[in-house]
Amino acid sequence: MNIQSAINKEVFIPHDEWMLVAVEVRRRKRKTMSFLNTGAKGDYATFICVSVTNTKPHQLLIAKVKKFDDSSSFTRRSQWNVEQLRQVNGINPNKDTPEFDLVFDNALDQWVASSSAEKCIFVHILYHACQAYWDGKAGSLGKTGKLNKLGYRRKKSQDAHNEAGAGPTISSAASLRRTLQARRKSYVPPKQTEFINCQSKLTADACTMNLVIYRCKAFLNRMKKILVANQSRSGGRGTGQSGQRVPGSTKANVVKRVHVALGERGERLTRAEDKTVERLHKAQQLADTAHKLALKYSK
Repeated sequence: MNIQSAINKEVFIPHDEWMLVAVEVRRRKRKTMSFLNTGAKGDYATFICVSVTNTKPHQLLIAKVKKFDDSSSFTRRSQWNVEQLRQVNGINPNKDTPEFDLVFDNALDQWVASSSAEKCIFVHILYHACQAYWDGKAGSLGKTGKLNKLGYRRKKSQDAHNEAGAGPTISSAASLRRTLQARRKSYVPPKQTEFINCQSKLTADACTMNLVIYRCKAFLNRMKKILVANQSRSGGRGTGQSGQRVPGSTKANVVKRVHVALGERGERLTRAEDKTVERLHKAQQLADTAHKLALKYSK
């Protein structure tokens, strides 16, 4: 079981939620520490998670989850609703970087992800989750408006029926109309989350292929870290006290070759990504040209 599945199973599923994405982060700027010793629990890993509730109306949540070195469990430390998320800052719109900022109503968090690919996956999924949430909310408001209109029409027909039998009821219809208008005017829709300094391939021009490429890059980065850690451990045991080489050196050579192969594969994925973006732009240009020609000859 990978770490994201473990977080989902331990933290979110028991609360009837489903985790969409999690990214391991560290602070870009350390917070000022108090002079008083508060009994810190030591080193820990921090994860920023995006989850959605299973019950309706669905809520989109952003949570901060921590795992301390002296514990095997995950702990949810903070949580915000997406309506409290004011801004997502990708820092650099021109290239993949691990830095990003999250601006809430009462907090500003500046993070560095474990890799650029992990950050891009997080921003990509968060953007589409926000779009789906706000579209669903707008749809529910539209249904409410239709129900209000339907109720008003039924009320009007009832008033007409009553007018035929028991006299005019124009005042009740006017009061109902004023009540509906007052409710519409009093409702202030929340401001949607703003995504700035994010690459277009993560937001407006996002496609499934980009997400697949970033997932491959993230997997390669994780494998690279594991191989480097194994190499460092095997390197420490590579020589004995007599100075003679032991079979561990052969394992180190194998790890080194695999590390080089993974690096070459990552470069090929990067080139494939660049070609995908280039072909996407060419396809867009062809579509624009075809549209202009169709407009020209349709006149």
